[in-house]
Amino acid sequence: MSRRPGAIGTVSRWPSRPAAMTPADRPPDLTLQEAADRLGVHYMTAYRYVRTGRLAATKQGAVWRVRPADLDAMRAETERPRPGRHGTGEAPGEHWAKRLEARLVAGDGVGTMAVVETAMGAGIGLDDLYLEVISPAMASIGYRWAIGELDIADEHRASVLVYETLGRLAARFARPGRSRGTVVLGAAPGETHALPVTLLAGLLRARGFAVDNLGADVPARSFRAAAAVAERLVAVGISVTREEHLDGARAAVVALRALAGPVHVLVGGNAVADEAVAWHLGADGWASSGAVALELVEALPPPPTGADVTR
Repeated sequence: MSRRPGAIGTVSRWPSRPAAMTPADRPPDLTLQEAADRLGVHYMTAYRYVRTGRLAATKQGAVWRVRPADLDAMRAETERPRPGRHGTGEAPGEHWAKRLEARLVAGDGVGTMAVVETAMGAGIGLDDLYLEVISPAMASIGYRWAIGELDIADEHRASVLVYETLGRLAARFARPGRSRGTVVLGAAPGETHALPVTLLAGLLRARGFAVDNLGADVPARSFRAAAAVAERLVAVGISVTREEHLDGARAAVVALRALAGPVHVLVGGNAVADEAVAWHLGADGWASSGAVALELVEALPPPPTGADVTR
């Protein structure tokens, strides 16, 4: 593949840019009632389609408007058979990612949670929800902003909604009882994106680990300070998405090596193209995707307990 999965906990899927269409070329938008009539369903059914991301719509004042093309797309989506993970066609979470993306761009918090709830009700597990639904939706929004299709306000609004959603999910899936140890996570110095490590943090917590998520742009000394006080430290994960921040990541690893006792350091992200880059940074492991990051952490030996604790 020419582009591997993104930063720790992310999966990037870059959509092609749609062909431009002038307002004069586009058929007039439909009211939600007109869309419901064309679908042959009750108005409230069509409204539920909108709030769960199944039917794309925009709100103009107090009125929902539906583009005829989006109505046709929903019909095609409904009629197309959905293969399983090992079949042909789109991945299991791909159509959920598209539905979630639409609600995030619209700034629809209720609709965002409705898509998440509906996806889980349809059998999407937490791992797939994070790595194959939420992460690709945000990657697509970021790409659409980069090519000028969305305004920065759209990207920021979507980011806020995602963090709110992750907060609700974290409370729901928190695993009670003694933790399996602490994982310290953060983005390398200079990195401005905290979502990758936040996604991974949620999945690790659901597996029973305590997580100290330091977020974006973490100085090398802060990685060291957090690791030094972590209770039963398991590993430190560093996300690097841009090559110009590799030196900062290496500095963080060097700082961690100055601690007494061994520290397992894992790195991942678009800038860490392969194991050779990870070894150059001084890391112990390379997470080529969020799923691999989870596997690497779970494969590490459990930290000592009680009187055996030396850190």
